[in-house]
Amino acid sequence: MAVTMRDVERFEAFRPRLEAIAYRLLGSASEAEDAVQETYLRWQASGVEHIEVPEAWLTKVLTHLCLNQLTSARARRETYVGQWLPEPLLAGDPMLGPAETAEQRESVSYAVLALMERLSPNERAVYVLREAFGYPHREIAEVLDLSEAASQQIFHRAKRHVAEGRPRTEVDEAAARRIVEEFLAAATSGKTEPLVRLLTADAVSIGDGGGKVPARAKAFEGALAVATFMRGLFKPSKAKRALVGGTAEIHVTTANGAPAVVAVVEGRVVGVMCLEVGADGIAAFRNQVNPDKLDRATRRWAAADHGEPLFRAF
Repeated sequence: MAVTMRDVERFEAFRPRLEAIAYRLLGSASEAEDAVQETYLRWQASGVEHIEVPEAWLTKVLTHLCLNQLTSARARRETYVGQWLPEPLLAGDPMLGPAETAEQRESVSYAVLALMERLSPNERAVYVLREAFGYPHREIAEVLDLSEAASQQIFHRAKRHVAEGRPRTEVDEAAARRIVEEFLAAATSGKTEPLVRLLTADAVSIGDGGGKVPARAKAFEGALAVATFMRGLFKPSKAKRALVGGTAEIHVTTANGAPAVVAVVEGRVVGVMCLEVGADGIAAFRNQVNPDKLDRATRRWAAADHGEPLFRAF
């Protein structure tokens, strides 16, 4: 039976939630879009009139598609060039999903998305459905074909793994922006000491170039090593201008709900630096420069007015 306009409208009403679930599961906006589109095709072919609870059906189909994708992604990432980081989502992107609670905001943070790479596909699915979207364990068990007790056990194990990797600290947006602006002022001062003072002693910097843009395969670790790298990163040079295709405009915004530095060249986002800011200073920099993971950021950037850049670099 052909899908009616009403059926299409019902699916489209669920699409934002499905995309938000898929992004948290996959860490990739493009792969999330593909998974949701495949879910729609299965919705079309299913005999929609026989589906009693559309949201539950769609969530189950989407989650299983993402679980299959996660399994194959693990094999692909073994051959990925350098460090792998999620695809960043800039402020206002609907794929970020709900952000009313601390748990929802944390579940889409760049730091937690990176930590979730340590989880098994089932652990990640249970964690996302419970922590970010508040599904009861009874429904999660039905989605994943588990017992309710197994869902609860998996959730507690996944939550413990994530908590071990990163203690929860929330810094208000205004304070975080001030810290980022102080960081940029220090990074462009040509001096290392002011930078070191803004970092935690165990600060790290990780870059994802995907083999297409130079990025160090191993993370910089420790305040001095990170500060030295950042000082060099913001030092102007002809080579850097040639690499990014011009002079980069530097903006301060948010990505995945946390402070971020965005580098833009002629309307094209060439880098997103996500900062993990805690009460003791900046604990981590996660730098996405792989152009394959910046297409959506570029489209979102073009759709809004961001005002004048803080400064022009390189």
